[in-house]
Amino acid sequence: MSELEIIYKALYSHYGDLHWWPADSAFEVIVGAILTQNTSWINVEKALERFERQLSPERILNLPIEELQEIIRPAGFYRQKSQYLKAVTEWFMSYDCDLSLIKKCSLTVIRSELLQVRGVGNETADSILLYAFDFPAFVVDAYTMRLFKRFPINAGKTYQEVKNYCENMLPQDVNLYNNFHAMIVSNGKKYCKKQIVCIGCPLEELCKKISS
Repeated sequence: MSELEIIYKALYSHYGDLHWWPADSAFEVIVGAILTQNTSWINVEKALERFERQLSPERILNLPIEELQEIIRPAGFYRQKSQYLKAVTEWFMSYDCDLSLIKKCSLTVIRSELLQVRGVGNETADSILLYAFDFPAFVVDAYTMRLFKRFPINAGKTYQEVKNYCENMLPQDVNLYNNFHAMIVSNGKKYCKKQIVCIGCPLEELCKKISS
């Protein structure tokens, strides 16, 4: 059993299935992935609520930019994010918002296209691929990097290195990637914080607690 599988098993015994991503549609996941950049999910929820259950690709494209900015203001960086939302919505509309058309393409092709969309970087692209489209794309974030540094897991230093390591060491499984990312984030918020809290952490007996 690899170190990653050992970590997964320990986290799963503590958290179980966390059922991420909280959204009513694939498009809401896409919007959430943009809005959550450089802010907390609480602020994203505030912004999503301001759509008043009228969140659709057509509305995003048709809204005057000033109105869109006002709606998403709670998520911060609203000027940039309004532009990003319109850009990623245009990309989604190029597939007629049809998930079946997207899933007919390879993960590599869709990821490459997403990374060419304004405002979509590696983490955002992989979040959309995994949570909106059910592609087996491992999402790496600051919580992942911190955990791997402390444990430690010698997965590399860049986003792509860590992503490749995880995808090579784990089965290509959407549900596994989904729940692993969710558990890493949950554990990072409660225990593996900037100021580390080891007591009660499900990885307490396994982690070498390398300082960071």
